[in-house]
Amino acid sequence: MLDIAARISAFETLGRFISQYQDERPDEDLKKINAYFLEGFRHTITEAGIYNNWFTKDNVEFALQQWSNALTQDNLEAWVGRYPKEAFEPKTQKTIAIIMAGNIPLVGFHDFLTVLLTGNKVLAKPSTDDDKLLPFLAQILVAIDKRFAEVINLASGQLKEFDAVIATGSDNSARYFDHYFGKYPNVIRKNRTSVAVLTGDETPEQLKELGWDVFRYFGLGCRNVSKLFLPEGYDINNIFKAFFDFSHVVDNKKYGNNYDYNRAIFMMEQHKFLENGFVILKENEALHAPAAVVYHETYSDLDSLNDKLDGLENQLQCIVSEDKEVNNAITMGEAQQPNLWDYADKVDTVSFLQSVQ
Repeated sequence: MLDIAARISAFETLGRFISQYQDERPDEDLKKINAYFLEGFRHTITEAGIYNNWFTKDNVEFALQQWSNALTQDNLEAWVGRYPKEAFEPKTQKTIAIIMAGNIPLVGFHDFLTVLLTGNKVLAKPSTDDDKLLPFLAQILVAIDKRFAEVINLASGQLKEFDAVIATGSDNSARYFDHYFGKYPNVIRKNRTSVAVLTGDETPEQLKELGWDVFRYFGLGCRNVSKLFLPEGYDINNIFKAFFDFSHVVDNKKYGNNYDYNRAIFMMEQHKFLENGFVILKENEALHAPAAVVYHETYSDLDSLNDKLDGLENQLQCIVSEDKEVNNAITMGEAQQPNLWDYADKVDTVSFLQSVQ
């Protein structure tokens, strides 16, 4: 088994490799690995978008940038330093089945990283929507340190012989996961989304940052904002003005089809909505909006809204706001830039894996 220092070093090297995705001057320290993998890496980025049209080059490269930023020596050591050393020195290696979603690029990489960094074995089943990038990065990790070959197994069929499960999917798939994996120690993630709370005091620049939280990955991630809470009397034209720079999203065929479909449905059912050619704003108390749609709801009292959001904790991934009085809010523009210790569904997977021992 690799010791924790070797594991951190390997992932730090992987982070440096990833950072070369658009660098015209490759890292000289990675010359040998680059000779075998760098051209293939760039091809894989393109291939991912061919097989899944949601995975545009910009979105794949943004995901890669976030991981290259996260996988630094300082970040990895800061993350590890939050736990007792026993969390990364298991008495026995456990095989952890990871069933990955495919809604955004490399959405399953954090689980992959966590299982390996804690000294356990990965038995992963990538989504067919995202089965190019992570297998390629796994190859590079093995090239960095061949001992990883013994602890990484990427499966396409039925998963067998494992000790615990981490599964991510929809509310429907979660019922399936509960049925088949309920007898194992498990983390089963369901549908979540994110919301933004506006006060009316936001600057145009801050609202544009909110646009990234809405439109990055075409709004398909659980950290994407799909619902706006607006104060009474708010001028919704402020939103349309700030979002104008994101009009290119409708050029994506899949997004454009969703926009046209939802617009047609709302018109046939005579629903009230506002639209600007690339996003539909619709008043609705629900949290989860379909692609190309953002719901909004009016609030009159921030204390009451905080209470409401606290009650929705199990359905929310993030709350975005510039108002410091909003509970647990993060700054606009940062929804898709989590730290290593910002866990999906607020379930600490390092602690979970420690409990499996």
